[in-house]
Amino acid sequence: MLIFRLIPIALLALTCSDADAGPSEAATEQVRAQLIASVDAVHPGDTIQVGVHQTIIPHWHTYWVNPGDSGLATTIDYDLPAGATAGAIQWPTPSRITLGPVVNYGYENEVTLLSSIKVPDDASGVFPVKAKVKWLVCEAVCIPQRAELALDLPVVAPGQDRGRGSALIGKAQASLPVASPWPVSATSDNSGLTLLITGTGLQPDNIKDIWFYPLEWGRIAHNADQPWLSSGDTIELRLQPGDDAPAVGGRLNGVLAVTEEGRDGPVTRGFIIDVPLAAAKAGASLAAEPDLALPSALFLALLGGVILNLMPCVFPVLSIKALSLIKHAHQAPLQTRLHGLAYTSGVLFSFALLGSLLIALKASGLQIGWGFQFQSPVFVLAAAYLMFAVGLSLSGVFSVGGSATGIGASLAERPGYTGSFFTGMLATIVATPCTAPFMGAAIGFALAQPPLVLLTVFLSLGFGLALPYLLLSFWPFLQRCLPKPGAWMERVKQGMAFPMYAAAVWLVWVLAQQGGNDAVVVALGGMVAIAFAAWLYESTKTGGETAQHSGEGIAALTLALALVLTGGYYGVEAGVAAEAKSSTAAEGKDWQPYSDERLKALRAAGKPVFLNFTAAWCISCLVNEKVALSQRSVIDTFRQAGITYLKGDWTNRDPEITRKLAEFSRSGVPLYVFYPGGTAAGPVVLPQILTPEIVTQAVTAPAAAVSMNEQ
Repeated sequence: MLIFRLIPIALLALTCSDADAGPSEAATEQVRAQLIASVDAVHPGDTIQVGVHQTIIPHWHTYWVNPGDSGLATTIDYDLPAGATAGAIQWPTPSRITLGPVVNYGYENEVTLLSSIKVPDDASGVFPVKAKVKWLVCEAVCIPQRAELALDLPVVAPGQDRGRGSALIGKAQASLPVASPWPVSATSDNSGLTLLITGTGLQPDNIKDIWFYPLEWGRIAHNADQPWLSSGDTIELRLQPGDDAPAVGGRLNGVLAVTEEGRDGPVTRGFIIDVPLAAAKAGASLAAEPDLALPSALFLALLGGVILNLMPCVFPVLSIKALSLIKHAHQAPLQTRLHGLAYTSGVLFSFALLGSLLIALKASGLQIGWGFQFQSPVFVLAAAYLMFAVGLSLSGVFSVGGSATGIGASLAERPGYTGSFFTGMLATIVATPCTAPFMGAAIGFALAQPPLVLLTVFLSLGFGLALPYLLLSFWPFLQRCLPKPGAWMERVKQGMAFPMYAAAVWLVWVLAQQGGNDAVVVALGGMVAIAFAAWLYESTKTGGETAQHSGEGIAALTLALALVLTGGYYGVEAGVAAEAKSSTAAEGKDWQPYSDERLKALRAAGKPVFLNFTAAWCISCLVNEKVALSQRSVIDTFRQAGITYLKGDWTNRDPEITRKLAEFSRSGVPLYVFYPGGTAAGPVVLPQILTPEIVTQAVTAPAAAVSMNEQ
């Protein structure tokens, strides 16, 4: 951006295109400049308004005081009689002018740059005003130009009529930004800068666009989107810091342009902003608290947790516990209820542990979200091994004795309360790659709150996950609806091993996305070692004491070597192959890899864009891509409408994608956003569960799709 700014400066220093000289106006091929005043004559001691009015031919523009990514601001050097003074240029509210990824601030068609001039008390005869004006006018090319303008104003006695002057002065004064009638504050945090506008009289429903123009270059990224949210009489505007962003304790100044729908079309008003920049307080963001109500977030979390039980990640675990309940139907109701409470305790303990880890990571300054642990190849490997071991146990390859109750592979079938507790933990582990409806807003709310509130929301989500089994264990009527125990239960239990094997295969596939093909070989080798250890442990249990100890020792050593060697490999090599793979991942696909720069370029060109933020470990994401986004009807709709499909892969940690998710009050994937064509068009957020009809309706009728935005 510095290069863009230096080129016109060098050109202006070398040469300027002179306008044809005239008494009060001059013209070049692109711009006609005229010196005007608020009066036709002056009194001694007057303060008058003088301005340079520029009429600019179509498709060309001049620049504001902060030209943005490139350009030069217009300068006016007044030559006045002794004792007279001229004030600074009063800049009208600018507009955005885009050329590819470059965003400039300036004026098209016409603009009047006003200055206040003080007439000396001893003025007499004629008061001459001369102005040397330099400007840069651009379209695809930029031309530095200048003109010398002059205006003679008669000096008349006090009380005599001074005349009305140019009508353009009043029009120019109406275009100047005014002091904000609403309280405005600015904050800074890891996600960027935020302007918060609060006060009666704000009517967000009538607002079509809001844009902040910083007075100084580099305070914000000029070509970045400025998403805004509203709640009641409060508006929150998100800004991306620029190359010279202000620090906490500094000031943020500029012009806030608000475009509203008027009787005769859109009307833009400018408001002067000059506020100190403070550190953001936890929970102060509208993005993270769309309804500003904890009860709503708790209800959404509870509902999302219940729906998680229907996801392919969790359903097999819940089915295993249901079989356990059938198997022990002869138990007293108290024992059955205690099993339900133990399972619920395991779920809640796991969610509390997960919430505490999130709090610790937030305190360290990291940007994290739901399912963040699956961005670690080591965690994915551990989860794959756990799913595989559970499958081996369900298949009857091995069973763990009482001394190791509730450990590893036997967790899913232990009859004791400890087994129920650890099965709750297992359900939580397999649930985290899934995102159910209603979860996005609840988790986004939680991650912006103080620690106690965050834990409360996470516990509500966990309680929703545990609720179906808890009801089953407490409600005899539901238990009577279950089939009677019999030999079929052992077959079903063994059959449930295959969803566990499938989950392990899927996790190995996730590892392939993170670490490449070599990582798959290492993971499968570890699974062979686990299978050998399980077989050896079980086959030596019925032998003599020496055989048992030898079998247990060799099995433990095999497991230890598998975990150490494979874990060490992923700790060192994770992400290397993924980085090499990223450049070619989109070859031959109907989508392009997401980047902030690519999105900004497309938005600056006014092109429609569809965003898909996904991850290989997110089952909901994969299902949506299979049943909706990869369907021929959707692909054809994208092509016919000229929509660019960008996919952001969050499989590995990516701060750029994390920041973008935060702009939409999300802390995890999936997230689907459609930007209609036009630089001023606002984004449309789609639901977390997609069908081809939902997608095609959203991209062909964005106005109707706004109602589908999930809060």
